[in-house]
Amino acid sequence: MEQGAYIIYGSEYSPFSVKVRAYFRFKQIAHEWRPRTKENMSHFMEYAKLPLVPLVIGADGSTLQDSTPIMEKMEKKFPENSLYPPSQEAAFVSMMLEEYADEWVNKPMFHYRWWRDVDQIHVANALAGNMNPIATKAEKETQAAQIRKRMVSRLGFVGSSKQNKEIIENSLDQLLDLLETHLSNRSYLFGGRPAFADFGLFGQLYGCTQQPTSLKIMERYPNVMKWVQHMLHPHIEGDWEGWGDVSDTLIPVLKTQVSELYLPWATANTAALVKGLTEFTVTLNGSDFTQDSVKYVGRSFQALKTRFASIENRAPLEEILLKAGCMTPLIAENW
Repeated sequence: MEQGAYIIYGSEYSPFSVKVRAYFRFKQIAHEWRPRTKENMSHFMEYAKLPLVPLVIGADGSTLQDSTPIMEKMEKKFPENSLYPPSQEAAFVSMMLEEYADEWVNKPMFHYRWWRDVDQIHVANALAGNMNPIATKAEKETQAAQIRKRMVSRLGFVGSSKQNKEIIENSLDQLLDLLETHLSNRSYLFGGRPAFADFGLFGQLYGCTQQPTSLKIMERYPNVMKWVQHMLHPHIEGDWEGWGDVSDTLIPVLKTQVSELYLPWATANTAALVKGLTEFTVTLNGSDFTQDSVKYVGRSFQALKTRFASIENRAPLEEILLKAGCMTPLIAENW
């Protein structure tokens, strides 16, 4: 390993791991991608505060976990080829889309992965092979069965249920339709270079290519698939576009995905946490959506609101957010 290089413990099937890996590749930060396996688990646990990937270990033994904070901290250390578009309006929209990707687009990715037998079997077998590549066939089959049972039981964590199935699956279809148009004449979401939003959406949509059912859906969108492949090894292909150049096809994403799905869901989750409720129901596109409340989302949503409140001279941004229907949840007080 190159001296001074970072170690990234991750999994090819972790959307947040591949998101961070793509970021390190883009920034050309020296690193070793190290799939977490049974053999290196003890070393991983020496450094991990939580048993979750990605885990980034610096040459000095310092550690970082959680994909967005990892990228934000590395941006300060390696500012060249910034992920922030030059206008504060586009920069905030990018961060909002990344938050939406991490917390909402994760729902269809996870739902399609563990809802149907064909996908459960496919991904469980792949995970078992990746986690213990030297295991015997029988050992891998046993581990795959354990993984499948454990992960299917977690579908409720992302709100995947018979009640919510249609909302979750429709949201992916709608997102892909809109991205297919937006990416028809540009390499990345904000022009010729990737922003935070690209990495957030990439992690989840790359995950959708790893399971048979959602792969078939993804293959109907060639521009999106080309972008996903680009994001495995992203590089600068041009300059940033101005907000006026990207707004016509990004505003529909904000309206239908962020305003109508993510923000009301995140707001209802926050209200449930404040009231000490373990479950909440919110109406999305005319249908009830029920799931367990999520503490992490409460923190990340508050961080987004704090980021918005800290922006000075934000009248142009407010105009964009009002047009997209995203303004009110960002300024509302917590209950």
